[in-house]
Amino acid sequence: MKTESEKMNNGNLYYANDKVIVDEKLKAKELLYDLNNLRPSLLKEKEELLNRLFSKIGNDCNIDLPFYCDYGKNIEIGNFFRANVGCIILDATKVVIGDHVYLAPNVHIYTNGHPLNASQRNSQLEFAHPVIIGNNVWIGGNSVIKPGVKIGDNSVIGAGSVVTRNIPANVVAAGNPCRVIRPIRNFIDNDEKDENEC
Repeated sequence: MKTESEKMNNGNLYYANDKVIVDEKLKAKELLYDLNNLRPSLLKEKEELLNRLFSKIGNDCNIDLPFYCDYGKNIEIGNFFRANVGCIILDATKVVIGDHVYLAPNVHIYTNGHPLNASQRNSQLEFAHPVIIGNNVWIGGNSVIKPGVKIGDNSVIGAGSVVTRNIPANVVAAGNPCRVIRPIRNFIDNDEKDENEC
C-alpha cells in the first residue's frame, strides 16, 4: 500500500494532512524562516541554507529574499539561476529548472492543486504534477506556472501570465491563459527591433 508521500510524488490524490507530509513541510518552514531573516551581507550562510533546502542547486545562483516553498527537497536548480523577490515554489512533487533561468519578481510555480469535486476537496485531498523549465528561460513578473507544465528552452513568458499548458522552445508566450505569441528569432542585423520587447 502506498504512503501518502508516495501518492503525492506519483500524481495520485493524497491526504495533505498526513503526519509525515506535515512534518516535512515544517522542516522546510524552519529553514525558510532562517533564510528569510538573514542579514543581506551573510552570503555564505545564505548559500549553506539553500544547499540544505534544495535537492540540487547549481553554481552561481542567486535568489532574492523573501523566498517561499513547501518542501524544498523536490526542487532541482541548474547553473546561473536568478529569482527576484517574492518567488514561491509549491513543490509537492518535482520542480526541475535548467541553466540560465531568470524569474522576475513574484513568479509563482505550483505543482499541487485541489480536486474539482467538493467532497474530495473537503476531505483535504490534493494532487501534484511536476513542473519542468528548460534552459535559458525568462519568466516575467507576477506570472503563475500551473501543475504539470513544461516550458521549452530559450522561451520567454510575458509578465502577468498564467501558464496552464506546455510552452514549446524558442517562443514568446503571454496572457491568461498563456499562449504562444511568436517565435524568437536570432537577429544579426542591429537595426532589427523588438527582440528586447516582451
